[in-house]
Amino acid sequence: MNRRDWLTASAAVTGSALTMRLQRRKYSRDLRPKISRVATLHADQYSDKLDQLVFDGLRLFHLDVRGKSVLLKPNIVEYIPGKPVNTDAQLIGAAVEAFLRLDAASVMVGEGPGHHRDTDLLLYETGLGDQLAHRKIAFVDLNRDELIRTKLKANFSGLGHLWLPRTVLTSDFIVSMPKVKTHHWTGVTLSMKNMFGIVPGCRYGWPKNVLHWAGIHESILDICATVRSQFVIADAIVAMEGDGPLNGSSRYLKTVVLADDPVAADSTLTRFMGIRPDRVAHIWEAGRFIGNLHQSVISELM
Repeated sequence: MNRRDWLTASAAVTGSALTMRLQRRKYSRDLRPKISRVATLHADQYSDKLDQLVFDGLRLFHLDVRGKSVLLKPNIVEYIPGKPVNTDAQLIGAAVEAFLRLDAASVMVGEGPGHHRDTDLLLYETGLGDQLAHRKIAFVDLNRDELIRTKLKANFSGLGHLWLPRTVLTSDFIVSMPKVKTHHWTGVTLSMKNMFGIVPGCRYGWPKNVLHWAGIHESILDICATVRSQFVIADAIVAMEGDGPLNGSSRYLKTVVLADDPVAADSTLTRFMGIRPDRVAHIWEAGRFIGNLHQSVISELM
């Protein structure tokens, strides 16, 4: 084969490969900001001091939530005494207070627990019910909210659409508040995996069985492409390592991570946990279109 034939053949192969890559593209929008911002806050323990810590942390981002409806989506899965399974109630309360101080029109907490069907009992056992009652904040059980048929904005799972809670779809500003944990199936469960909780158990089962059958990583990508959280407040004061997300052991990281990009948050947290983000399938793929993965485009706020 002469040089011209080799170049022609190479061009054909390259063009064919490019076409195949474009055909494999499974998302419709690139949601990545030019620069993502992350702040790492030190917190020794859960206490009333978190109110000021979270407020000061949010001020670093100059968020404009004035007049907006804010939905806080914590990770409330199951109550197991002595296990750091759920986002701590005091941190959730601190986030409520901080957004109200930033003049949000309303702040609401919503979750669809993946294991426990008695959400009221979970609120009682975790102390979240008392925390919200004290602050006069409403809670919405996303497992039983009014549903809207929603076309997915990515196609990794093949599900095409999901029935999603009206509260989620009509909120102006969504904050994912994960408990930082390892996970026996996905490696980690952080801000993007936390969005599993917006999918209603009353329609998709406990623990969201349909999503598991369609692929956990794939479902995370489809959900987060469709409902991208605008902010992350991650509870790593006491994290979980080992056999997470329920049966692992406590890891005292004494940290709260704030971010305006869920991918930047999760990649930062995985590095903090000693895990390479490119080893977690949904984080790596999300870095192509949902948010920023690489440290060169992540700004650490001080």
